[in-house]
Amino acid sequence: MRIGILGTGTLAIGLGAAWARVGHDILVGGRSRAKAVAVAARIGKRARAAAPAEAAVAQDAVLVAVAWPGLREMLHVAGATSGSLDGTTLIDPTNAVTHGVGELLTEDRRSVAEHVAEWAPGAHVVKAFHLFPADQWDEGRQPVTVAMAGDHEAALAVVAQLVRDIGGLPAVLGPLRRARQLEEVAGFVIGLAFSGVDPSSAVPRVTQS
Repeated sequence: MRIGILGTGTLAIGLGAAWARVGHDILVGGRSRAKAVAVAARIGKRARAAAPAEAAVAQDAVLVAVAWPGLREMLHVAGATSGSLDGTTLIDPTNAVTHGVGELLTEDRRSVAEHVAEWAPGAHVVKAFHLFPADQWDEGRQPVTVAMAGDHEAALAVVAQLVRDIGGLPAVLGPLRRARQLEEVAGFVIGLAFSGVDPSSAVPRVTQS
C-alpha cells in the first residue's frame, strides 16, 4: 500500500518502519521539513519526506500521528479540513489524556476520533494503534490485539490488513461512536501504570469456550 504519515514522532517512526519492512511505501509529512527528512531516513529506503498536503493525497491510508494540541493544525496544513482526505482511510492513534493521570482532555467529552472526523470531512476515520508504545512494532515482539472502531467497513478492512501485516491481531469494537471507550481504556492504562500498578492485573482474563 501507499501510506501517508502526518507527524514525525516516535509512533510515526515505529509504525512507518514496521510497514516499510513488509513492503509498503511511506510518505512522511511533517511541519518541519528537516524532521520529515530525518524520520524518512530512519524508516528506510521505502520512505521519503514530503509536505503534509502531499503526504495526505492519493494514499491508500493516512496515519495522523500528532499529539492532541497540534492535531487540528496538522489536519488543516494537510488540507484535510478542506476535504483533501475525502474517501481516504484516516487512522487516528491519538490519546488526548492528562500526562500521568489519564483523564480525557476533550472538553465536550467527545472522542478524539469524532473530532478528527469533523476536522477531516469525508475521511473514513478509524481509531487504532493508540494503546501500545511505538517500540511494540519493532521486529520480534510478541503479537498484540489492536482494538479498532470505525464506521466504514472498507476502511476497517484496510486498517485490519495493516495490523496483520506487522504481526498484530485486529479486533473491531464497533462504530466510531465507541472510540471514546477505546480512549478511556488508554486513560485507564496510563493512570494505573503511573500509580505503579500493572494494568493487565486489573482486567479479568476471559476464557474462550
